[in-house]
Amino acid sequence: MLLTALTIIQVFVSLGIIALVLLQRGRGADAGAGFGSGASGSVFGARGASTGLSRSTAVFAAIFMINSLALAWIGTRPAANTATGLIEPVTIPVVPKAP
Repeated sequence: MLLTALTIIQVFVSLGIIALVLLQRGRGADAGAGFGSGASGSVFGARGASTGLSRSTAVFAAIFMINSLALAWIGTRPAANTATGLIEPVTIPVVPKAP
């Protein structure tokens, strides 16, 4: 049950990170950045204030990492009270021969 819940959270957080990264604007996204306009100095300059998208991306990344560690820890734990195979061993009763 817990493994399923963590896996579902992992999928949604992964999709959220993908969406947030695609929504963000890159550093060199200005049209004239490649041709030496005034905006090209900002590519290697100071970053400025963080936007809400970059902060939420960082939060989603932290959740993703913690969830990944939890899934790895649960996956490597030995399972308790579980059968060793898919089917339980069946004992066949021995019927004595008639004299």
